[in-house]
Amino acid sequence: MDKRTVLIVDDEEEMRLLVGMYLENAGFRCLEAGDGEEALAVMASQKVDAILLDVMMPNQDGFSVCARIRQQSDVPILFLTALGEEWDKVKGLKLGGDDYIVKPFSPGELVARLEAVLRRMQRGSEHDGRLQFGELVIDEKGRTVAVGGDPVRLTLKEFELLLFLAKHRGHVFSRDDLLIKVWGYDYTGNARTVDTHVKTLRMKLKDAARHIQTVWGIGYKFEG
Repeated sequence: MDKRTVLIVDDEEEMRLLVGMYLENAGFRCLEAGDGEEALAVMASQKVDAILLDVMMPNQDGFSVCARIRQQSDVPILFLTALGEEWDKVKGLKLGGDDYIVKPFSPGELVARLEAVLRRMQRGSEHDGRLQFGELVIDEKGRTVAVGGDPVRLTLKEFELLLFLAKHRGHVFSRDDLLIKVWGYDYTGNARTVDTHVKTLRMKLKDAARHIQTVWGIGYKFEG
């Protein structure tokens, strides 16, 4: 089983190393970022299952970084900060944070709360054969798609392409890979077919189209 990947965002290298040691001992794979820009760059290049985000950072605080991440991803975010006032917690959660852990904390508490958030995410996204990524809901059994509760009409291949990418979120597929996996080995069309279907999907999904990301020079991936 692949290790789940956690991105630790903190301007203090010592804190990143300490938290990373706790999580790696618990079986996680860790990535690091010293600020918001670096965090977004890491997310653009690698699959991340959860983010531990410090609040008090220079240039952009963690609240601003959280708001930017939420514009493109529904990855679980846990604030990890010395700011323990109720107002700070409420602000963090309203901005899209999934939990708020106040320093100092124990390694056991950190791991337990991270695993609890990941469990909730998995249960919510796989309940009754449904995949849910924020406002985007894909019902595999009913073969329907909705964004913000509004149904989205897709063709058979558009649905199958979206479903395949969503079920393999974080994985990059070339156009040829997608032709084989979605259209089949005996399909005689070319890679432009994939581009055309992705373009139409993005038009129909509107804001939720952010989940389908282009990996330049390779193909596409789904992030959520």
